[in-house]
Amino acid sequence: MKILRPHLKKYRGDILGAVISILVSAFATLWQPRLLENIQKALLVNQQSAVLRDGIYLIILGIIAIAAGIFNVYYASRIAQGVTSDLREETYAKIQNFSLENIEKFSTGSLTTRLINDMNQVMNVLMTVFMQLLRIPIILVGSFTLAIVTIPRYWWAPVLMIALMLSVGAWVMKNMNALFDKYQLQMDRISTQVKETLQGVRVVKSFNQGSNEVKRFNKTSDQLNDYNIQIGYWFSAIMPAFQLIAYIIIGLVIYLIGVTIKANPSDVTVVSPYVSYILTLLFAILIGGMVMMTFSRGTISIHRIQEVLETEPTVIFNPNAPDETLTGSIEFDHVNFSYPESTDKTLTDISFKIAPKQMVGIVGATGSGKSTLAQLIARLYDPQSGKIKLGGQPIKNLSERTIRNTVSLVLQKAVLFTGSIASNLRQGKEDANNYELQRAAEIACAEEFVRQYPDKFDHPVEERSANFSGGQKQRLSIARGVIAQPPILILDDSTSALDAESEKLVQNALEHDLPNTTTLIIAEKIMSVRHADRILVLDDGKLVASGTHEELLRTSPVYQEIYNSQKAKERRAVLDE
Repeated sequence: MKILRPHLKKYRGDILGAVISILVSAFATLWQPRLLENIQKALLVNQQSAVLRDGIYLIILGIIAIAAGIFNVYYASRIAQGVTSDLREETYAKIQNFSLENIEKFSTGSLTTRLINDMNQVMNVLMTVFMQLLRIPIILVGSFTLAIVTIPRYWWAPVLMIALMLSVGAWVMKNMNALFDKYQLQMDRISTQVKETLQGVRVVKSFNQGSNEVKRFNKTSDQLNDYNIQIGYWFSAIMPAFQLIAYIIIGLVIYLIGVTIKANPSDVTVVSPYVSYILTLLFAILIGGMVMMTFSRGTISIHRIQEVLETEPTVIFNPNAPDETLTGSIEFDHVNFSYPESTDKTLTDISFKIAPKQMVGIVGATGSGKSTLAQLIARLYDPQSGKIKLGGQPIKNLSERTIRNTVSLVLQKAVLFTGSIASNLRQGKEDANNYELQRAAEIACAEEFVRQYPDKFDHPVEERSANFSGGQKQRLSIARGVIAQPPILILDDSTSALDAESEKLVQNALEHDLPNTTTLIIAEKIMSVRHADRILVLDDGKLVASGTHEELLRTSPVYQEIYNSQKAKERRAVLDE
């Protein structure tokens, strides 16, 4: 619960209002049977004035109880909604600071479930705390005490009832806790599965896997349903069990009163309030059981959220580092890197230097480490050993803002967010004006289709950018990357969806319109980098060659092999035509 304390401090006034209204409501609930007892005693002795007086008190007490209940719901709702909203924002901000390693550890499906489903459980817990948890002990102790005071010789009856109910409740809760834990884990699985299937819906449909995905989802959903049904079984059993215990105790006491009524004739007036107190005690225990179940489920959710909040990012930036403007030089000094939980090195002893304003190509077979190299330059990961420098300074000494303003990384998989074209481009430069939007679109060859829209840069981007083709999305992603004219621009195979002519136009624009930018072009095709000032060749995570296109054709067997392979494919494609 410690993650809730800082947020609860903001709602001290509401908490005070909730507590006061709970106390008033609890007092009214406990005092009503006492007034009822007084009315019955007055009726026996025909005291009409006392009956009228206590009847009016009973009505007033009922009105006070209703008003207190309304205020309690109001204050509890403000606390629960406010704290949950603040906690959700804190958790989301924490996730935004995570490195890729942290996000992969949790999985996006699990993080989504924690932000939505688990937060709802936290809200339920807070509502329960400020509507029931503080009220239940008062009702429980008060009704227990007043039941004993009403008929002292049967003190053992409420004691026996509580003991039996606690025993049954503990046994049920032990079984339900394990089910709640399994339920939340299954929620993670189903969330991840749905997310993967919907994001890859084109693959599912192209391979006609719809029915298989339905079967796979049904299996996961059925397991979730089984856990929910088991929880429901336990939940549905506990209330009848408690009621049975209470009614047996009430029946036993009434029988004993009936047997001894001649010796204790005054018991006639206390039967009704005694039964009321026993039923109030039953109500308190039933609500207490529901509170415990809510707490059991909520505690698991709070723990899952706390796990996120207490996770430290694996990439930690220097908080005291000033924001700087760097040149576009890049240096790797004996860098080694492997992904988390992997025993194999992805990059091995990588060393090179890139001068500012150069255009550098990076080529290699699939899995050679090209994209990993780009992610290290953008400091999305940290290497296990070796040093990386940007602008002549160690990358670990730079602030996050400095790195983000220095390095712009355009990925092969173009991701656009719901909004407009302008809002997506302004992610690269928040204060970009219309001229800068236009210029970036021209560099990326996106202007030719943007100008066809009546609303130009205000044209909407639908969910998952479904209203754009793959090539259009890549062009807009490149425009977003170049709009701020960063010192270092990395294109990670980000022209793969463009035709050869468009790709050439983009590269020419980058060369002429961004003369002060160091450009790294990661590509599968050698034709995409052959005009670069320099080309780095990676093979199995190692830098095996470096030089111009002509130099590498003469000196690098790996480069020659890639080049000859691609030329052969081109010849076959021509013959097929």
